[in-house]
Amino acid sequence: MSWHPKPHSASVSFILITLVIDALGFGLVVPIVPSLVLKLSGLTVSGASKWVGLLLAAFALMQFVCAPVLGGLSDRFGRRPVLLLSLSGSCANYLLLAWAPSLTWLFLGRLIAGATAANASTATAYIADVTPPAKRAGQFGLVGAMFGIGFVIGPALGGLLGTYGVRIPFLVAACLAGSNVCYGLFVLPESLASAHRRPFDWRHANSLGSLHLVMADRNLGRLAIAWGCIWFALGALQSTFVLANQVRFGWGTQDNGMALTVAGLGSAVVQGLLVRRIVPALGERRAAMIGGMMVACGYACIGLAPFGWVVLLGIVLQSIGAITSPAIQGMVSAETSEDRQGETQGALSSVQGLTAIASPLVASWVFSTFTGPGAPLQLPGAPFLVSVVAYGLAIWAVSGVQQAPALVDPAIAVSLPVGSETGRSP
Repeated sequence: MSWHPKPHSASVSFILITLVIDALGFGLVVPIVPSLVLKLSGLTVSGASKWVGLLLAAFALMQFVCAPVLGGLSDRFGRRPVLLLSLSGSCANYLLLAWAPSLTWLFLGRLIAGATAANASTATAYIADVTPPAKRAGQFGLVGAMFGIGFVIGPALGGLLGTYGVRIPFLVAACLAGSNVCYGLFVLPESLASAHRRPFDWRHANSLGSLHLVMADRNLGRLAIAWGCIWFALGALQSTFVLANQVRFGWGTQDNGMALTVAGLGSAVVQGLLVRRIVPALGERRAAMIGGMMVACGYACIGLAPFGWVVLLGIVLQSIGAITSPAIQGMVSAETSEDRQGETQGALSSVQGLTAIASPLVASWVFSTFTGPGAPLQLPGAPFLVSVVAYGLAIWAVSGVQQAPALVDPAIAVSLPVGSETGRSP
C-alpha cells in the first residue's frame, strides 16, 4: 500500500485546532449533565443514574446507525463537508440542552448529537489522508492530545460555570461549536484528493455492512473488538464517575470538573508528547497492550478508592495508558487502503457506537444495584471494575493481531537500538 504526499500536509494544524475547540465544548458539559438530569427528574442519585445511562445510550445508538453513512460520504464527497455537518449537529445539540424543559428534550438533543458524531472518525481519516503510514500513530496521538487539552479546560470551566447555573455551560458550548463551524467553513481545506474518492456504497454504509467490513478481516476484527472494549470501559467513566464521587466523597460539580481536568491534562501530555516516541520504540501492538494494562490498573483504583486521592491516582495511571488508542488506530489505518480510510474509520465508530449503547446502561444498572437500599454491597465504584474486565478482553484481542513489517520513519529508525521491535509480530 503506497502513500503519496498531499499538498495540504500543513492543514493538520487546522484539524487539530478544530478538535480542541470541539472537545472544549464537550468538556464543558460533562460534569453538568448528571446535575441537569437530577434537576429535571426530581429523582434520587441512584434513580437518576439510570436516566443518565439512557441518555448516553441514545447518543450511542444514533452514532451506531449514522457513523458508517457519514464515513462513506466522506470517502465520496470529502472530509470537510462531513466534518462541518457534524459540528453543526453539535451546536444544535448544545442549544437544545441549554433550553430543554424536560428529559424528552434532553433525549432529542442527544439523538441529534449522536447522528452527526463524526468528528473523531472524520478527523482520523483526514489525518490519514495527509500523513505517511509510519507517522500516523504519532499524529493520531495528537488527535487524542487535542481532545485532552479540551478536557483540561472544559470540565474545570464547566464545573465553575455550573455553580452559577446548570444551563450556562451549554450556552457557552453552543457558542464554541458555532465558532468551530465558522472556522472550518472559512479556514479548513479539503484533504481527500479527487483521484482517491470512490462511489458511495450502501452495502458498507450501514451498521451491519460496516461491522461485516471489519469482522471479515482477522486483524481488523480483533482490533475492532479491542476498540469496542475500550469504549465499553469508558461508558462507566461517562455515566457514573460524577455520581460515584458524589456518593463516596461528597464531590460537587467543581470537584468532579477538576478531577476530569487532571484526566484531560494527563492524556494531552502523553498523547501529544510521548506517543510519537513510545509507539515507534515499542511497536504499535506492544504499546497498545502495555497501555491497556495501565488503564486497567487505573480503573481498579477508581473503582476501589477509599479516598479521593486514590481516584486521582487512577486517573494518572489512565493517562499513562493513553498510548493505547492511537496505537490501535495506527494498526487499523495500516490495514486499510487510501480510498477506504473514511469507510473503515466509520466502521470503527459504528463498533464504538454499538458498545457505547450497552455500556452506559450496564454501568448505570451496576451503579444503581450497588448503591440502592437493597444493595448486596455498598460499592459505588463497581462499574469501574467491569471496565477492568473490558480492558482485559481488549488486551487479549490485540495480542492476537499479526502485523506486517512496520513502516518506520527513517529518522526514528536510526535512534532505535539494534534488535528492538518496530511493530512486527514475533
